Amino acid sequence: MRIDILTLFPGMFEGPLTESIIDRARGKGHLDLHFHDLRTFGLGRYHQVDDAPYGGGAGMVMRADVIVKAIETVLGEGNKGNKRKKRTKGKPWRIYLSPRGERLTQAGVEKLAKHEWLLLLCGHYEGIDQRVIDGGWIDEEISIGDYVLTGGEIPAMVLIDAVARQIPGVLGKDESALEESFSAALGRKKEYPHYTRPEEFRGLPVPAVLLSGHHKEIEKWRKANVRA
Repeated sequence: MRIDILTLFPGMFEGPLTESIIDRARGKGHLDLHFHDLRTFGLGRYHQVDDAPYGGGAGMVMRADVIVKAIETVLGEGNKGNKRKKRTKGKPWRIYLSPRGERLTQAGVEKLAKHEWLLLLCGHYEGIDQRVIDGGWIDEEISIGDYVLTGGEIPAMVLIDAVARQIPGVLGKDESALEESFSAALGRKKEYPHYTRPEEFRGLPVPAVLLSGHHKEIEKWRKANVRA
């Protein structure tokens, strides 16, 4: 999967997306991430990306002309490709990370993972000019919760991490993603408890059924211990 990220702060992604499972997924070619600094598309000497809102009010609004130019440039690069970058057919599913968007769920993550190409727009300030959305340059608005962050970078990281786990080959065993919390296999409920060695820790034993080797009884116990 290819994911392009439009952001004012590309450096924020260096830590979370260069470690652990995500780093391995990138190294094996399962996940192809491209970061684009929105200021390179800014206007004038100071690369302006925002302006005061019409009608007055506090804060600044990210300009439609800057954002659309960035989206259209990324679209062209993805379809063109070069010796270093693999060509991506069609166009990306374009997502704006916004508190006004639909809340991200595991079902939504699984749906997003079916796309070959995603484009994530990280908002800032008071948000983006509504005409970017009304004009058809955004396919979906997504929020990671009913609260406000300083920008869309952290929500973008959350989305990338969640979606990457659904890509075949990213996890050590593809089955690992099938019975996680909120997965369809668990009826969108929270996962059952897990235990490992030692069998007893400070007076707290592992449930006997998990030591029995009786797979049907273990499965029954796990189904009985998922949480709504």
